[in-house]
Amino acid sequence: MAWVFLIVAAAFEAAWTFSLKFMKFSELKLLKINSLLSLHKGLPVLLPFVGYIIFGIGNIYFFSLSIKQLPVATAYAVWTAVTLILIKFAEMTFFGQRISFAETIFMLLIMTGILGLKYYGAVAN
Repeated sequence: MAWVFLIVAAAFEAAWTFSLKFMKFSELKLLKINSLLSLHKGLPVLLPFVGYIIFGIGNIYFFSLSIKQLPVATAYAVWTAVTLILIKFAEMTFFGQRISFAETIFMLLIMTGILGLKYYGAVAN
């Protein structure tokens, strides 16, 4: 289950990263109480902050579960790599960014490293 927790933590981390991308601090200061749930004013400003908190807590929770069963260095390396791949996939899917041949090769190398750590890495005590 540790590997599942690690993948879930990486998904929360990727979502947390995109909530940072959409935060608008200057507009948050101008938000009034009566417009918090407004579809056009409040929610586009408020939801990234809510996502930041929820995704951050989910990330910490699932990552902490995974490092109880995996070596911390292995878990951290895999978590970072999976997060990077999920972020790149989301950018391509939702934001229309392209991926170069070199990026594809390096992502495949990262995935090879993840599989190597999963199957040949040490087991935590």
